[in-house]
Amino acid sequence: MNKKMTVAEIRKRAEEMPLEEAVSWLADIIPSYGISVARLADTFSKKLIRLREEKERLLQMSVFEIEARSNGFVHIGGIDEAGRGPLAGPVVAGCVILPGDCFIEHLNDSKKLTPSIRDKLFDIIKSEAVDYGIGMVMPEEIDEINILNATKKAMIQAVSNMKTKPDYLIIDALELPLPIPQLSVNKGDSLSISVAAASIIAKVTRDRWMEEAHKSYPEYGFDKHKGYGTQEHMEAIKKFGLCPIHRKSFTHGLVG
Repeated sequence: MNKKMTVAEIRKRAEEMPLEEAVSWLADIIPSYGISVARLADTFSKKLIRLREEKERLLQMSVFEIEARSNGFVHIGGIDEAGRGPLAGPVVAGCVILPGDCFIEHLNDSKKLTPSIRDKLFDIIKSEAVDYGIGMVMPEEIDEINILNATKKAMIQAVSNMKTKPDYLIIDALELPLPIPQLSVNKGDSLSISVAAASIIAKVTRDRWMEEAHKSYPEYGFDKHKGYGTQEHMEAIKKFGLCPIHRKSFTHGLVG
């Protein structure tokens, strides 16, 4: 007579299976194990529903990539930036080419994600991407050429820093002077998986840069607000003046 598995053993075996297979198996053994396995089956069924919903959400975010591939493009690069609005620090851009069969759970506009999820996705995107590039323009140059031109320059740098060159670009709300077919999409970081991935690459890269800058200028709190114009930041500027990573063109009138 075969010894019955414990609920812990059943859970462990189910977790080792593909989710759909686990749900089917758990349903089959409910008559032999009763309510404890029925509850476990319900838990796994809810996981399967969430997984299917997530796949559908990401499929909806892939419509621009799918259309580009249907038109013969292969290496579709999504581009986004982080740091257009802060009073300090660089503007950073990312360009990411994802494989056609890419499925990265929770991938979304970086602004909709917690820092811990962004950090996890940052590593996953770098691992899963066909290629990615990062561009960065520093505060002094932002002051010289203005933030719009600096943003475009960072985006062009991101493309140029890739080994696999995109043959099509999906860009969040901008057009670039590059000889590559491109599509400008407002709120692209919420509507395109490639742009969403680029937004995470850019945001995490910039946040980490600002956290390093905090070590040199701890009085400003860059590790918390990342250079944005929070009340804490404004008060620090009034107290300590500007530091070398402040954008002078963004801080007129804040210091005497």
